[in-house]
Amino acid sequence: MDPEKNQTLTPDKLAENLATFAIDRTDLKALLSAIPEDSSVNRTTIEYELQLLKILSVGWAISFFMPATDKNKDQVTQIFWNTIQEISKNISTLTQTSTGQNINYFEIIKERLNLYLAAMQKDPAETQNPAAVMGPIFAGICKAKDDAVAILTGTKMFTLTLGAVKEYIKAVRIDDIKLN
Repeated sequence: MDPEKNQTLTPDKLAENLATFAIDRTDLKALLSAIPEDSSVNRTTIEYELQLLKILSVGWAISFFMPATDKNKDQVTQIFWNTIQEISKNISTLTQTSTGQNINYFEIIKERLNLYLAAMQKDPAETQNPAAVMGPIFAGICKAKDDAVAILTGTKMFTLTLGAVKEYIKAVRIDDIKLN
């Protein structure tokens, strides 16, 4: 996400750009390529779960880095999640068409959200640094609970995504469109 400094966007466009970033696989592929060849982690599971974690991380970043006083925050958040839900429907339909399996990708995203939130609420002291929670939970979801590579990969996805969204939000301005 490389915005021009002080680029002006509508709330809709900001949310759309964030949703596009959430499903972009460029950084996901870079993280996967950094996994050592001799690692015992299941790369398919890691790839699948990284995509889910990235989507969730973008959603969290909107909450963390858009000021609570920003009157566009709720709109950006709503449009972001509506866009993710629409993309999820398309993924679910494509999966059913190609494999015959009926899945609800958005429901899977919500289930992962609940897992990560439960882990953060379990140990409030650790919540001061959510990245310390995300990596181990990610690894557990990937059935690689104590695997350092899986922990680091999840932690990196979370922190890199939060950082990218934070910088993007800081670099753009939201156009205050007045409704008639």
